[in-house]
Amino acid sequence: MILLDTDHTTFLKYPESERGRRLIERMHAVSEAEAIGVAIVTVEERMRGWLAVIAKEKSAIRQVVGYRELALLFEFYQEFDIVPFDEAAARQVEDLRKQKLRVGTRI
Repeated sequence: MILLDTDHTTFLKYPESERGRRLIERMHAVSEAEAIGVAIVTVEERMRGWLAVIAKEKSAIRQVVGYRELALLFEFYQEFDIVPFDEAAARQVEDLRKQKLRVGTRI
């Protein structure tokens, strides 16, 4: 499985950008037998961003954009396998932290 991180999924939102175009080309070159997925942590990071936008706005009319983007986010992630953050992944994160390796803060 090819696992996309948060930056990759952001690039896919802008397919006309250089990075977005290159990533899409690379994804199209992947064998159909190879699954492309995202970690549930990535989904949570992107969702948390739009939830923060919604929470910050006091005016309902100004919240519309945030809710629209949140709905589009759910549509977007339907195309991918979602990889869970399970006990095995948590143990790996802890092992990496013990080795003093930099690990994302969203875990």
